[in-house]
Amino acid sequence: MKRLLPRLLLIAPLCLLSWETSAKEITVMISGGFKAAWEKLSPAFAAEKGYTIKTVPGPSMGQSPEAIPNRLAAGEKADVIIMVGYALDKLDKEGRLLPGTRTELADSKIGAVVKKGAAVPDITTANALRATLLKAHSVAYSDSASGKYVETTLFNKLGIAEQLKPKAKRVEKTPVAQSVASGRYEIGFQQVSELLPLAGVTFIGKLPEDMQYVTRFAGAVSNHSAQPEEAKALLAYLSSPGVQQQIQATGLDPVSGRAPAPQPRLSQ
Repeated sequence: MKRLLPRLLLIAPLCLLSWETSAKEITVMISGGFKAAWEKLSPAFAAEKGYTIKTVPGPSMGQSPEAIPNRLAAGEKADVIIMVGYALDKLDKEGRLLPGTRTELADSKIGAVVKKGAAVPDITTANALRATLLKAHSVAYSDSASGKYVETTLFNKLGIAEQLKPKAKRVEKTPVAQSVASGRYEIGFQQVSELLPLAGVTFIGKLPEDMQYVTRFAGAVSNHSAQPEEAKALLAYLSSPGVQQQIQATGLDPVSGRAPAPQPRLSQ
């Protein structure tokens, strides 16, 4: 027994270290545009590192309690925050992010869906898009970045904002495609990566390039993170070349360089 005791004393710290590593939990707050990619990629990272990952979904903006800025303001904690780039900038200005940890992840364009089995309208040009919207009985758009653009900019660019007021609605909390699949709306607009994963709809296509709005998704480490090094490693993994094909398969586009994509100025 006396001979075993020194060996046990040596082994005990190693066992404790192994337990601490496996017990680490990373909390990730994430908005819908990057969520499909996240669901593909996070299990592999968790398995490789031996971490437990807690995912907390929510919009990048908006008035609902589920919106990420509102969650943080209410005192909820996170290690990593993934959301629309300019909304992340606002959190940075509020001092909620660990300096120097912002990581560019992907760009997302806006697309449209109709209920599965419905006739697929033409949105390939500005004129076709205008005609489709005027003909539609109801139109839905999100309460996040893409919806702000649709409501404040797209309809005005098409010159039909007044005509659409009675029938175009902002959908809060519920994914736009889900509302279209239920038959509540005839046509719905949201970021492509949020439309493709949902059943019950037909993806029409992306907005024409001269009407398009590109949203940058980025991530950063929260300044209240309990696992900052692990959080940095997660962001490095999500932005690594080896996972880009999987990210693009969810409807996202690769980041061009590392600078944030230009964002049209949206009225509040």
